[in-house]
Amino acid sequence: MKRRALLLAALPLPALAEIRRGRPFAFPRDHGTHNEAGTEWWYATGWTGTPEAPRFGFQVTFFRSRTGVAEGVKGRFAARHVLFAHAAITDLQAGRHLHAQRLARWSGDAAEGPAFAAVDDARVRLADWSFVREGAGYRTRTPAADFALDLALAPTQPMLLQGDAGFSRKGPLESQASHYYSEPQLAAQGTLTVDRQAVPVQGRAWLDREWSDAYLAPDAVGWDWLGVNLFDGSALMLFRIRRADGSALWAGGGWRPPGGAMRAFGADEVRFTPGRRWTSPQSQGAYPVEWTLESPAGRFGLKALLDAQELDSRGNTGAVYWEGLSELTDAAGRRIGLGYLEMTGYAGRLRMS
Repeated sequence: MKRRALLLAALPLPALAEIRRGRPFAFPRDHGTHNEAGTEWWYATGWTGTPEAPRFGFQVTFFRSRTGVAEGVKGRFAARHVLFAHAAITDLQAGRHLHAQRLARWSGDAAEGPAFAAVDDARVRLADWSFVREGAGYRTRTPAADFALDLALAPTQPMLLQGDAGFSRKGPLESQASHYYSEPQLAAQGTLTVDRQAVPVQGRAWLDREWSDAYLAPDAVGWDWLGVNLFDGSALMLFRIRRADGSALWAGGGWRPPGGAMRAFGADEVRFTPGRRWTSPQSQGAYPVEWTLESPAGRFGLKALLDAQELDSRGNTGAVYWEGLSELTDAAGRRIGLGYLEMTGYAGRLRMS
């Protein structure tokens, strides 16, 4: 879902996007930016190594958010949008989490520049960072001070339209929704540079694309989300929108078994039960890093492979959230999948456009 305009508190925006049930998707157009929507993201997570011994986790997210200002102003200097990006790696061997970010204002004009998002296809750039569609897959490059990612993500399965054919409810009102599709089980291959050493890597990834005008209900403080590639080829996505008291305001998700059809879950079919918590020494947010998950797909355990995977961007985009590589386990405690867990709103209410 990210996972994810985790930006600044924004001005209320008029609903310009056509976020509605039954809207048909059109590709490659819907891989590109939807500037009429309040917020959207291109979000890739994954791991490298082997299922038995993952070495790195990685997360790359490019966001676009309407600012609510300069709407009637023409020209490339009108700051109608903010483009920003977060990238992170989890180094399991060293027990560390490294992250970096980029931020720029953008007019929304079609002409390419240092900060740019294409309308016709997935092609987003922020200075030397980029996320583009190449052939049937994607390529992302995020050079940073402490690490760098250069990865190709190739599809091995069909796309998943989440919710009701890509219309994903996020609250009790029909207007609280997004258009949402995923590409699970992507084959990831490329280079990860850390400690000035370029390491060839390969593994598995998950891509999410969402755009929305009204993502959170007024009484929601944040969400819990996970996207997991199971080792048998299955794909599992679960989320819940959370109130301040920790209860679920809304929930959902979907499951696709190997070679089968997707089964979307209703709000009353998904249950998150938190277990052990880790408290961030920086933000004081207390994040559940172990969970019990229940849905029509079954009952699973979920456990972070490293507790300290918080991304604190209060010095830049203003968001604080936890996002990290985690393992999915069956009833016997055996690891059956790897993916990313995202938790927002634990270090203060999440603000988004």
